[in-house]
Amino acid sequence: MSAELHDLLTEPDFPVRWVGAVPAGDRPEAVGLRELFLRAHEISALAIPLAPALSGLYRLLYALTARITELDLSDAWHADRGRILASGHFDPAGIDGYFGSYSDRFRLYDPEHPFLQDRRLSAECDKPAGLNKLITTRPSGSNHSWFEHSVDARPHPVSSAEALQHLLIWRYYGPSGRCAARTVRGTKEANSTAGPLRTALSYHPLGRTLFETLLAGLPEPDRARHYDRTGDPCPWERDAPTDPLSLKGVVTGPMSQLVGHNQHALLLIPGARGAEAANAYITWAYRERIPRDDDYLIWQTSQAGNRYARHADCRRGLWRDLDALLLNDPPGVETRRPRVFPTAIDVFEELEEEGLRVQALGIDQEGQAKDKQVVSATTPPVVQFMEERDKAQARLVGDLRLAGERAGRRLDRAAKQAWALFSNAGKAEDCAWSATAAAHYWPAAEAEFWQRLHQRRFDGAARSFRATTERIYDAITQSAAGTARGARACESARIELYGGRPKKTPGA
Repeated sequence: MSAELHDLLTEPDFPVRWVGAVPAGDRPEAVGLRELFLRAHEISALAIPLAPALSGLYRLLYALTARITELDLSDAWHADRGRILASGHFDPAGIDGYFGSYSDRFRLYDPEHPFLQDRRLSAECDKPAGLNKLITTRPSGSNHSWFEHSVDARPHPVSSAEALQHLLIWRYYGPSGRCAARTVRGTKEANSTAGPLRTALSYHPLGRTLFETLLAGLPEPDRARHYDRTGDPCPWERDAPTDPLSLKGVVTGPMSQLVGHNQHALLLIPGARGAEAANAYITWAYRERIPRDDDYLIWQTSQAGNRYARHADCRRGLWRDLDALLLNDPPGVETRRPRVFPTAIDVFEELEEEGLRVQALGIDQEGQAKDKQVVSATTPPVVQFMEERDKAQARLVGDLRLAGERAGRRLDRAAKQAWALFSNAGKAEDCAWSATAAAHYWPAAEAEFWQRLHQRRFDGAARSFRATTERIYDAITQSAAGTARGARACESARIELYGGRPKKTPGA
């Protein structure tokens, strides 16, 4: 096999971190897919630098885990997963058997089956999009330079390993709107729908090793009907690509949902040696939108009754989502936690405080082209607080989070109201005082939350959060409080820290 095809099974494209027991001389910085699974019990974590690429890679590895272990076919899923966990590693025979069956399907630049790509784009697209368009952290066209300076006429080359990461980002987080024109059977279009994870925050259970992480990341399959692999293929298992003008047969089960749900089609163009990507075609994959469903998102319900995934917000600490991961019905908002978490706890039943952290990954972005900031955060071990372990204590975590949220909202209202009264503004709205209050309060509230959670100290939380808001409110309004006008405004709005004035009841 030519090295120019770039075989992901053997090429060291996946950076990893090793557990402490692995000898110093046996710790490569990156491994291929085959070694990644063979040594998953020796790997502490993946070291992918881009959060959205890691989010996409997790889904790819979950699908491979299900296939390699044959848990997707199991009729005794909990028992079989427990048996695999007890063995301490993935079965080498299962790894070799599966990858041997598809040994020609994991080549990044294969002319017939390029991995997670559509070979037809070179004929169906007018021209490539350009290397800078592929690399999501680079400016392309007339966009501003933020992370690095690069121009379309002289793009810096990119390694195949990095190109793979951006391929995953495009498939899961690509924007809606204009794209390269693609012609399929007389239909020529130049716009696409947003990727399935765009704007959403993705949550993943983490173990002490990658082996535990991948087993914990498998949601329990629906056994209401018999499962047939041929009816639910992963993209690399298909002999022929899907029809871009129809959704028939695209997402038909849990594996195609994990790795076949994409709205963008790409085709990488290799450099001379196959170790670099030189260009790429990027366009629409399907004319219709595939319904969004995912086992790693928090689902909320709007007042109108519509379901939507919780958005990635670079200003929002992960502690504010914790009870929505631990509880089926957290206080304060109607949500559905990621479906993977109720069964993830089984992997960590005996680990207590050593296991089950939660990693949140995504991009704070808009539906179209604007990306603000990548989002990546990890909790301490939280298995002991899950509803399945101790529902009463899980509810206390929810109440603790709610107390912190309530205090923050009240501080925001107080700061806005004080500024509106002081400046004689028409209405209370975002202002310098509210921005400063938020910048000081939320980090302090996060520290208070985690400290109380670690100590299991839930009593008096509301008073503690309120005391924090009082200190911050006094500090941000101090400059105005020295005048009679400012003092009246600040004291009038202070009541918002305590819930505001009671509403008058009719007839009172």
